[in-house]
Amino acid sequence: MEFKDRLKYCRKERKVTQEKLAEKLGIKRPTYAKYETGENQPDIAMLNKLADFFDVSTDYLLGRTDIRDTSNISYAAKDGASSRSRTKEQDEEMTEKFRQFLEWQREVKGKEEE
Repeated sequence: MEFKDRLKYCRKERKVTQEKLAEKLGIKRPTYAKYETGENQPDIAMLNKLADFFDVSTDYLLGRTDIRDTSNISYAAKDGASSRSRTKEQDEEMTEKFRQFLEWQREVKGKEEE
């Protein structure tokens, strides 16, 4: 999905009009409308505002990943071309293993202090 399509999808999903969104972003509706038609692209600061408003990553808006969750710091490559890309499930598994490691470290430290 292209940027313009993601943007429109996110806006409709939030049930907000172009007019209201443009107002929240501090721009005029025609300026925003051009983002959705692909006639114009936002600058980096506006891209960040859009991502913040929709609570998605800039990579999601740009179509670089299908992962919307902004708390996920690692993104699977859109086309799977990267050998270093991980799925969300793999990230969750890695997070759980790290949590278990931290718990183990606390236990070891607690035993050393006894």
